Amino acid sequence: MALSTNKVLRLTFNTTGGKTFAITLSDPKEDLQPTEVMAVMNSLIASDIFLTPSGALTGIRDIKVIDTTTNDLYDPQE
Repeated sequence: MALSTNKVLRLTFNTTGGKTFAITLSDPKEDLQPTEVMAVMNSLIASDIFLTPSGALTGIRDIKVIDTTTNDLYDPQE
């Protein structure tokens, strides 16, 4: 049995097709500021480097830092 923790930064964008597209980055820095993240997201939108199944990125939808803890209750023997 073991506890493990994981932290990710999820950047969610709106697309031209009216859907959303998310990019998940592992281990974001602790002192991350919303203005920093928004500047990077706006740069990605302006550069038009992502073409998703529902079209190009058009705007910022959401920014989340997600912290999860997993309690592995059973480890099979090898």
